[in-house]
Amino acid sequence: MKKKIIKLLIICILVISYLIVGNQIHFYLFCPIRKLTRLYCPGCGVTRMLLHILKGNFYQAFRYNPLLFMMLPFFIIYYFDSFYSEYKQKPRKFERLEPKIWYFLLVLFIGYGILRNISIFSFLKPTLV
Repeated sequence: MKKKIIKLLIICILVISYLIVGNQIHFYLFCPIRKLTRLYCPGCGVTRMLLHILKGNFYQAFRYNPLLFMMLPFFIIYYFDSFYSEYKQKPRKFERLEPKIWYFLLVLFIGYGILRNISIFSFLKPTLV
Protein backbone atom coordinates (compact mmCIF):
# COMPACT_ATOMS: atom_id res chain seq x y z
CA MET A 1 0.00 0.00 0.00
CA LYS A 2 2.76 2.44 0.90
CA LYS A 3 4.51 1.69 -2.39
CA LYS A 4 1.37 2.61 -4.35
CA ILE A 5 0.99 5.88 -2.45
CA ILE A 6 4.65 6.72 -3.01
CA LYS A 7 4.31 5.94 -6.74
CA LEU A 8 1.20 8.13 -6.97
CA LEU A 9 2.94 10.99 -5.17
CA ILE A 10 5.97 10.71 -7.46
CA ILE A 11 3.71 10.79 -10.53
CA CYS A 12 1.85 13.83 -9.19
CA ILE A 13 5.12 15.63 -8.43
CA LEU A 14 6.47 14.83 -11.90
CA VAL A 15 3.30 16.04 -13.63
CA ILE A 16 3.18 19.27 -11.64
CA SER A 17 6.92 19.83 -12.23
CA TYR A 18 6.45 19.23 -15.96
CA LEU A 19 3.60 21.75 -16.06
CA ILE A 20 5.50 24.40 -14.09
CA VAL A 21 8.81 23.99 -15.95
CA GLY A 22 7.02 23.71 -19.30
CA ASN A 23 5.19 26.94 -18.56
CA GLN A 24 8.44 28.72 -17.70
CA ILE A 25 10.35 27.65 -20.81
CA HIS A 26 7.26 27.29 -23.07
CA PHE A 27 7.92 23.66 -23.91
CA TYR A 28 5.28 20.93 -23.90
CA LEU A 29 4.96 17.59 -25.61
CA PHE A 30 2.90 17.68 -28.78
CA CYS A 31 -0.05 15.41 -29.52
CA PRO A 32 1.10 12.80 -32.07
CA ILE A 33 -2.46 12.21 -33.31
CA ARG A 34 -2.96 15.94 -33.94
CA LYS A 35 0.48 16.22 -35.58
CA LEU A 36 -0.10 13.28 -37.95
CA THR A 37 -3.81 13.62 -38.79
CA ARG A 38 -4.60 17.29 -38.02
CA LEU A 39 -7.55 15.96 -35.97
CA TYR A 40 -8.21 16.57 -32.28
CA CYS A 41 -8.00 13.47 -30.13
CA PRO A 42 -10.07 13.13 -26.92
CA GLY A 43 -6.99 14.16 -24.93
CA CYS A 44 -6.00 17.27 -26.89
CA GLY A 45 -5.77 20.23 -24.54
CA VAL A 46 -5.18 18.22 -21.36
CA THR A 47 -1.76 19.73 -20.62
CA ARG A 48 -3.10 23.26 -20.98
CA MET A 49 -6.20 22.27 -18.99
CA LEU A 50 -4.08 21.01 -16.09
CA LEU A 51 -1.88 24.11 -16.23
CA HIS A 52 -4.91 26.39 -15.96
CA ILE A 53 -6.34 24.30 -13.13
CA LEU A 54 -3.08 24.87 -11.23
CA LYS A 55 -3.43 28.61 -11.94
CA GLY A 56 -7.02 28.55 -10.68
CA ASN A 57 -8.42 29.57 -14.07
CA PHE A 58 -11.15 26.93 -14.21
CA TYR A 59 -13.17 28.44 -17.05
CA GLN A 60 -10.18 28.40 -19.40
CA ALA A 61 -9.32 24.88 -18.21
CA PHE A 62 -12.85 23.82 -19.14
CA ARG A 63 -12.49 25.38 -22.61
CA TYR A 64 -9.35 23.33 -23.36
CA ASN A 65 -10.96 19.95 -22.68
CA PRO A 66 -14.54 20.03 -21.33
CA LEU A 67 -14.97 16.25 -21.07
CA LEU A 68 -11.84 15.54 -19.06
CA PHE A 69 -12.40 18.64 -16.95
CA MET A 70 -15.81 17.30 -15.93
CA MET A 71 -14.49 13.74 -15.50
CA LEU A 72 -11.54 14.75 -13.29
CA PRO A 73 -13.49 14.66 -9.99
CA PHE A 74 -14.82 11.18 -10.82
CA PHE A 75 -11.32 9.87 -11.57
CA ILE A 76 -10.05 11.34 -8.30
CA ILE A 77 -12.90 9.77 -6.33
CA TYR A 78 -12.36 6.43 -8.09
CA TYR A 79 -8.65 6.30 -7.26
CA PHE A 80 -9.10 7.53 -3.69
CA ASP A 81 -11.71 4.80 -3.21
CA SER A 82 -9.27 2.16 -4.44
CA PHE A 83 -6.51 3.42 -2.13
CA TYR A 84 -8.87 3.74 0.84
CA SER A 85 -10.39 0.27 0.37
CA GLU A 86 -6.95 -1.28 0.09
CA TYR A 87 -5.82 0.58 3.21
CA LYS A 88 -8.90 -0.51 5.21
CA GLN A 89 -8.89 -4.03 3.70
CA LYS A 90 -12.47 -3.58 2.46
CA PRO A 91 -13.99 -4.28 -0.95
CA ARG A 92 -14.04 -1.35 -3.33
CA LYS A 93 -17.33 0.46 -3.86
CA PHE A 94 -16.99 0.45 -7.64
CA GLU A 95 -15.75 -3.14 -7.99
CA ARG A 96 -19.01 -4.58 -9.34
CA LEU A 97 -19.53 -1.71 -11.77
CA GLU A 98 -15.94 -1.53 -12.93
CA PRO A 99 -16.17 -3.28 -16.36
CA LYS A 100 -19.33 -1.34 -17.25
CA ILE A 101 -17.71 1.93 -16.20
CA TRP A 102 -14.61 1.33 -18.36
CA TYR A 103 -16.69 0.31 -21.42
CA PHE A 104 -18.87 3.39 -20.99
CA LEU A 105 -15.79 5.62 -20.72
CA LEU A 106 -14.26 4.04 -23.82
CA VAL A 107 -17.40 4.72 -25.88
CA LEU A 108 -17.69 8.22 -24.38
CA PHE A 109 -14.09 9.17 -25.23
CA ILE A 110 -14.28 7.75 -28.77
CA GLY A 111 -17.54 9.62 -29.37
CA TYR A 112 -16.08 12.80 -27.94
CA GLY A 113 -13.01 12.45 -30.16
CA ILE A 114 -15.23 12.15 -33.22
CA LEU A 115 -17.60 14.98 -32.27
CA ARG A 116 -14.90 17.54 -31.56
CA ASN A 117 -13.68 17.22 -35.15
CA ILE A 118 -17.09 17.95 -36.72
CA SER A 119 -17.59 21.62 -37.53
CA ILE A 120 -21.01 21.89 -35.85
CA PHE A 121 -19.35 20.83 -32.58
CA SER A 122 -16.41 23.24 -32.92
CA PHE A 123 -17.07 24.46 -29.36
CA LEU A 124 -15.50 21.18 -28.17
CA LYS A 125 -12.11 22.04 -29.71
CA PRO A 126 -9.38 23.31 -27.38
CA THR A 127 -9.77 27.08 -27.50
CA LEU A 128 -8.23 30.08 -25.81
CA VAL A 129 -10.79 32.43 -24.30
